[in-house]
Amino acid sequence: MACFIQAAYLLELDRQENRDKQNALAPKWWIPFKYKLTQTLIDERDGSIFGALLEWDRSAAMADLVVIRPSGAPKAVLALRGTILKSLTMRRDIQDDLRFLAWESLKGSVRFNVALVALESVAKRYGSNNVCVVGHSLGAGFALQVGKALAKDGLFVDAHLFNPPSISLAMSLRNIGEKAGVAWKRLMSMLPPRNEPLVPNGCEAEAAPGSVSGGFRNWVPSFNGQNQKSSVDLRKWVPHLYVNDSDYICCYYTDQDGVNEKEKLNNNKENQSPVVKNTIPQAAAKLFVMSKGKQKFLEAHGLEQWWSENLELQSAIHSSRLITQQLKSLYSVK
Repeated sequence: MACFIQAAYLLELDRQENRDKQNALAPKWWIPFKYKLTQTLIDERDGSIFGALLEWDRSAAMADLVVIRPSGAPKAVLALRGTILKSLTMRRDIQDDLRFLAWESLKGSVRFNVALVALESVAKRYGSNNVCVVGHSLGAGFALQVGKALAKDGLFVDAHLFNPPSISLAMSLRNIGEKAGVAWKRLMSMLPPRNEPLVPNGCEAEAAPGSVSGGFRNWVPSFNGQNQKSSVDLRKWVPHLYVNDSDYICCYYTDQDGVNEKEKLNNNKENQSPVVKNTIPQAAAKLFVMSKGKQKFLEAHGLEQWWSENLELQSAIHSSRLITQQLKSLYSVK
């Protein structure tokens, strides 16, 4: 999958260098896998190629005596490249980088709509279980959001995201809001429980169930979503994320979401009515982490590390704070 993304990068570089079919570099990255190029995704703003749709080439496979498509090999792959720092396309690439940095959303980009239409079309043609979307860096950001958009419509395509962006101003503001929320909960935990008089020595009656104090306390869990029930399909869209812990652009995907801390806070409250367990499924992804100690940024963020022969990854189903923030909308009540 990483090689297919490299092909998407080279399609644009071949265009910029005016390479023809005879000396083009991009085909060398899909032909050995018995795939063929069926569509290039073009940014109408500058004419640059930002993605490629590759499909299983049955005739080429038969010519090499590959009678059956290998297990797990998709019929079609949509590959989206990241930022290229060359003058012909750098401006539009950086515009989308800044779009994600400011809003943590790429839906306003021309590329989002083009990629969504291409992915939806091929998913309906072959079936979503036979289609994969892949991307690197900025392209991984597009792949994540396009895949999520289809998942909301019940089309669960396989997704492999290499060095997906994790830094944004929107995320920072949300984190500030979450910290304020935790501080408020701690303040609430210091207040006397509902069955304890607010004034000692029996000077006031106990807070009645319909009183302001009791009513407010009963309202807080509902506000936090603890009484909500999920009404979505039990199937989850679980993308594959490949991150390097030395890459500051994607390393925040490894941060825990702090669920255990919140549970401990609730459990430490004395004489509190039973807490209704949150029934909304936790958003999760298959997270693959590369850890090689301190590395230079270009090495840690590079695509070539993902097809290295000595690749060593730690993998686990992971529910990090950032994954939960980006995917929880899939499993919330509509």
